[in-house]
Amino acid sequence: MRVLPKTITVTRRGFLHGGAVALGAAAVAPAALGAPAARGLARTFSVFGEAAATTLLRMARDVFPHDRLADRYYADALRPLERAMAKDKALAALLRDGVRDLDRAATARFGAAYAALPAEADRVALLETIEATPFFQKVRGDMVTSLYDNKAVWPLLGYEGSSWEQGGYLTRGFDDIDWL
Repeated sequence: MRVLPKTITVTRRGFLHGGAVALGAAAVAPAALGAPAARGLARTFSVFGEAAATTLLRMARDVFPHDRLADRYYADALRPLERAMAKDKALAALLRDGVRDLDRAATARFGAAYAALPAEADRVALLETIEATPFFQKVRGDMVTSLYDNKAVWPLLGYEGSSWEQGGYLTRGFDDIDWL
């Protein structure tokens, strides 16, 4: 169990400085912050290709939105799908056609490719229209396993891991509700 200190370690000056930095960061568009990292990661996908990988990375972030997770965790979760695509021609066609159709729908509706749309609400609206398709179900199904099975992601999401090795949750703070 993780024990958090109950003492305040932030000074007034540190709080004000952190707030000023946060305001400066918030003034920059969120899409502009993640774009270079996503493009760099997309170049590492040889089977998908850079354009498809960029779309799939943006799609993965929209389907599983975790602001605390860096793009590299989403890229790591897409790698098994890329390996499977290299071996299976039907899967390759499904993914290529799905990305192409998603980009076409985005361009027809909003005038830009899916990954280039700045508004998350617009991207989610597009995903809602394709959520019953085999393409969406395949990407979502593989991503849920690949993303949440990554032990490096667990602490970022607040999950402390398996408890059976330590005797279960009951003896590890399960009933610790001192925050009430």
